Amino acid sequence: MSVQERKQRERAERERLIVATARELAEQQGWDAVTTRRLADRIEYSQPVLYSHFRGKREIIGAVALDGAAEMAIALRAATSAADSPRERVTALARAYLNFAARNPAVYDAIFQLDGGLAFAQEDTPEPLKDAFAALLESLGEVAGDGVHPGLFTEVFWASLHGLATLTRAGRLLPEDAAQRVELLVDRLAVA
Repeated sequence: MSVQERKQRERAERERLIVATARELAEQQGWDAVTTRRLADRIEYSQPVLYSHFRGKREIIGAVALDGAAEMAIALRAATSAADSPRERVTALARAYLNFAARNPAVYDAIFQLDGGLAFAQEDTPEPLKDAFAALLESLGEVAGDGVHPGLFTEVFWASLHGLATLTRAGRLLPEDAAQRVELLVDRLAVA
């Protein structure tokens, strides 16, 4: 291995460490606790080293969001792969989405609530975000109904899931009714 290859590998490892540490800190204490000073202390590198990877917190949030979107896509596909019918796939997808949001609140915020400097629904949208949407579309497109654009239906269903995730986390919805909400959403919106 050349010196340059070793340096590139070490740089990539440091970047992964920064992102993982930011995510861990955000999940434990919230995004307000994630500062470059605190990250530098936790990973035992200087702040200038952090700034050599990321220009600031916004880019770190973006990196966490991209990793999280990739994880979400994997979770959604895993949940839907075992389902036998379109309705079962949509139900499994909804449950997996809501479970991901509940288990990873800081990551979910990085993807959908915070400014990570990422473009959504545009040509330059990063691939992990496109793939997360594709993971939704794969199951939802088949239940959109006649004359309904699958992408548009996916956006509306996704918005409903996002609302449920956000309102549940904020304590605005009774947790014991979560399963009924998913069933109602699937029954009313998914036509297959």
